[in-house]
Amino acid sequence: MNGSTICVEGILRRVRQTIAIDAQELSRLSERVDENHVHAVEKLLGCSGRVIVVGMGKSGLIGRKVAATFCSTGTPSLFLHPVEAFHGDLGVVTADDIVLAVSSSGETEEVLSLIPQLKRLGAFVISITDQRASSLGKRSDLVLELLVDQEADPLGVAPMSSTTAMLAMGDALAAAVSEARGLTREQFAIFHPGGHLGRKLLLQVHELMHGGESIPIAQPDTPLRQAICEMSDNRLGAIIVANERRQLEGIFTDGDLRRLLETNDNPLSMQVGNVMTLRPQTTHADYLAAQALREMRANAISILPVIDECEKVVGVIHLHDLIRAGLS
Repeated sequence: MNGSTICVEGILRRVRQTIAIDAQELSRLSERVDENHVHAVEKLLGCSGRVIVVGMGKSGLIGRKVAATFCSTGTPSLFLHPVEAFHGDLGVVTADDIVLAVSSSGETEEVLSLIPQLKRLGAFVISITDQRASSLGKRSDLVLELLVDQEADPLGVAPMSSTTAMLAMGDALAAAVSEARGLTREQFAIFHPGGHLGRKLLLQVHELMHGGESIPIAQPDTPLRQAICEMSDNRLGAIIVANERRQLEGIFTDGDLRRLLETNDNPLSMQVGNVMTLRPQTTHADYLAAQALREMRANAISILPVIDECEKVVGVIHLHDLIRAGLS
């Protein structure tokens, strides 16, 4: 690279040193948590509006993530760009909101200029900045100091440890508010319906099951030959056996067929009710799909009849349906 030789040891040293400096600053930050942080969390808990995060440059990027974290943990929040705020976006701010102003130096002109406008609208301003004595600190209602001694940047000028500390402080506030509110995993999943956790905690059996004409079903007196044809047509590897009222009586699977062929020379003349598995594992339409998956794995089976409170067959769910839904 430009005639120079890459020094592996030098790279490893710099990577480790950067991580070590960041870790050291975070450790120091955790030791300085005090009543100001308690007051900040109390204000955030009592906020009837939204948490509006403002910041510029690298701090602004951190601010966007902090706002997203508040949203995902149950606190309505948004990021407001200071420049856009002066051109109409101030209209989103109300007296019910709390502003979280982030600036490492506390001297960012765009943020400082915005503070009087935010207060004029009645918003309470909490700042996350390096020094309480900074211009931002002096203009805020409450200050959470970072007091970063050293940037991990080799030149000591690029914001690295300071933005890491700022991000950690934002996460800490969001976590404390979330815990104080008693946010549950189920509530968290509501904010993340498309994520893995959301699917595990929200997706129900009826959303994945085969129902109606798609259910491979036969009565007990159905000839086994006909039942096998039905199994082949539906490609689910099993047929549900039910009486004339569609109440579950048993199940016959590919595995049952293989075992039957090993012990019987002429099984196709039999009725499916004579060779079915009685009292199979079942599930219900309103059960969590993840729970159905756990039952399948615990019992080493790949298909579950879905029944209602009267044991009437309303569907069938296959292991492959759950895997395709991302629950594996």
